[in-house]
Amino acid sequence: MDFGVIVSKSVLLFISFIFWGAAAGLFYVGAHVLNAYKEYDPFLQNRDALLPPIIIIAVAVVMMVIGIVGCCATLRESKIGLGVFLVIILLIFTAEMAAFVLGFVYKGKIIAEFHDSMSKAFAAYDGKSENSRSVDYLQQELQCCGVQNYTDWIGTQWFIGNHTLPLSCCKQGPAFKNCTGQLSEKHLVNTQGCEKIIDLRDLLNYAMLIVLAFAIVKFFGMLGICVLACKKESQGYQSLSTGVFA
Repeated sequence: MDFGVIVSKSVLLFISFIFWGAAAGLFYVGAHVLNAYKEYDPFLQNRDALLPPIIIIAVAVVMMVIGIVGCCATLRESKIGLGVFLVIILLIFTAEMAAFVLGFVYKGKIIAEFHDSMSKAFAAYDGKSENSRSVDYLQQELQCCGVQNYTDWIGTQWFIGNHTLPLSCCKQGPAFKNCTGQLSEKHLVNTQGCEKIIDLRDLLNYAMLIVLAFAIVKFFGMLGICVLACKKESQGYQSLSTGVFA
């Protein structure tokens, strides 16, 4: 067997294994972003924001299948199988680039919308509505207070009527059980804003870099298939294997 063919097959098998690892990584990233969107659903009104993570998860599932197809096609040395593998890789590469572009295009819009929706939700807080419960849950879970910081509550309907911060701004623990939300009790409340803790910008940037990295891997996979196909054509390399991909 020609050395070039051996190297090309080794590279393709390696890439098939990378497909499985990439599928696991993409599924984790997509699920993490989607879960973050669902957790902060009251602050996200545009459903287009869910598009990038859904595409990432769909790509992850397909990539797992592609890894299996790639291994079978490479081991059986099937020209047809490798051709199918090339087409599928090209489709996945296109989908990943689409997800990357969508993430880049919608990133600013998602962040701006999230800020506006969160500001409106905090301004409408009354301590009783479903929206208020969402705000309380957010502040308790993230140990934050306000959008940018705790002073954002000053001037809201809640603060004007009660002259205190919501109790969800209070720090958790036995040492803070006497917290009443008074501004004079600054040492008993969380002062950092929720938006800074969530930091959607870093989360989206991380997801986009992961998608771009895997797209580059697909590009080298397509090159590997082309090299193997050219070797078989130029040297008359024929497979003795038969089966599904033969």
